[in-house]
Amino acid sequence: MSESTQNGRREPRAGKSLKAQQRRQEILQIAMDTFAARGYNNASLAEIADRAGVTQAGVLHYFRSKAQLLTSVLALRDETGIEQFGTDRPQGLAFLRHLVDTARRNTEREGIVRLYAVLSAESVTDGHPAQDYFRDRYAGLRTMVTDALAEACELGETRPDLNIEQAATAIIAVMDGLQIQWLLAPDSVDMAATTDRIVTALLADLTSKTT
Repeated sequence: MSESTQNGRREPRAGKSLKAQQRRQEILQIAMDTFAARGYNNASLAEIADRAGVTQAGVLHYFRSKAQLLTSVLALRDETGIEQFGTDRPQGLAFLRHLVDTARRNTEREGIVRLYAVLSAESVTDGHPAQDYFRDRYAGLRTMVTDALAEACELGETRPDLNIEQAATAIIAVMDGLQIQWLLAPDSVDMAATTDRIVTALLADLTSKTT
């Protein structure tokens, strides 16, 4: 079966039948759960294949390699991320307030949050196949939040002397740190409430007048 290409990159093989598409999605979901629980390096194709009830060759029929399976899992993860807003995202400080809703939704998708936390930390190791993905993702998130803060300055919602790049980096760091604490102690950490407190405090600082 031939493989499609996009921007010079080979795409995962996809069967034409509905049954083949369903099987591919099953393998993808199992891989997501396995990578989230064990990390990319400790998970094996043999384990994923066994859980899916297929052979390793069966997995490779849909995904050319373990690394390509990982990139497909990350693409699936992005389907529910704030990266999907594009130009439709809230503008200015409304975007910061929306981050509280994002934190609240994340409490309802523990598997996705665990996958992100495990793989983002693991990606700093040498040669990790998701390193470029997470480097690009963080750059994109910083740009997205920075753009929202720049819009807030233009709308007169924040002080014009604000260092928006540092503020954007701090917001992302707080949200990611909260995810790890929540995963370790979900009954003790309220991500939405804590994110709301941090964003509220930040907004108060951003909108205060300099003397």
